[in-house]
Amino acid sequence: MARIADLLAGGRTVSYEFFPPKSEAAAKALDDALEDLTALGPSFVSVTYGALGSTRAPTRDLVIRIDGERPYPAMPHLTCVGQTRDDLLVLLEQYRDAGIQNVLALAGDPPPDGSAPGGDFTYATELIELARSVSDFSIGVAAFPELHPRSPDRDTDRRLLADKLGRADFAITQFFFEAEHYFRLRDELEALGCETPVIPGVMPFVSVPGTRRMAAVNGCHIPAELEARMDAVDGDPEAVRRLGAEVASSLCQELLDHGVPGLHIYAMNRSTSIREIYTALGW
Repeated sequence: MARIADLLAGGRTVSYEFFPPKSEAAAKALDDALEDLTALGPSFVSVTYGALGSTRAPTRDLVIRIDGERPYPAMPHLTCVGQTRDDLLVLLEQYRDAGIQNVLALAGDPPPDGSAPGGDFTYATELIELARSVSDFSIGVAAFPELHPRSPDRDTDRRLLADKLGRADFAITQFFFEAEHYFRLRDELEALGCETPVIPGVMPFVSVPGTRRMAAVNGCHIPAELEARMDAVDGDPEAVRRLGAEVASSLCQELLDHGVPGLHIYAMNRSTSIREIYTALGW
């Protein structure tokens, strides 16, 4: 399978993010989405990793299955907070032996109760170093257009991000709703001499409470106009989904108009919203 760094070097990518299903019905829905979205020809897909490694085996198994069954590479998310070096080393070796060529190296969130997470690593840069020691992976990292929620200030955030990007092959951003945040991030990284591709992450939301909760955790600003539109459809799942797809389509178009290296769309393990985005973009 292709390395994502090579795909980006060849032109704009379009990719999707999935998460491990937790039931037989959810697994069926995911398989249906994969089958449907494969017809759209994604560049690659990624699979999330639960907090503190809680979906280690399901993520691994799903990534290896998709990578073996589909004509595009699957990339596992991998976090280091709360996990031992030996656990991470074994997992990276399993990916290497299965032919996986791409990983997304993340620090991961601390426990929500504020307790010490434990583990041998704290920063994504440590995970990058470990992954490099195992295989010639194409390694991605996370970027926060509106600053990492635990950053002390903007200058420190961008300096540390540029250093991390200097060790990685690409980045994928946290979701955001205003393109200006991504453009400012890009300009600030360029000013620091960082040329590593940063792919914007776009979320066609499907839940109003869930979106607000995730936005609060990640420091994502929801514009007042969007807040009002969300209030107007809250309680109507299909209306919420349509609004999420509409907002995502508009954001994708604005990003594409400014020459982004790719789009990484949160699929929510469904294909309907992504197909609507493709239609809106004229693809």
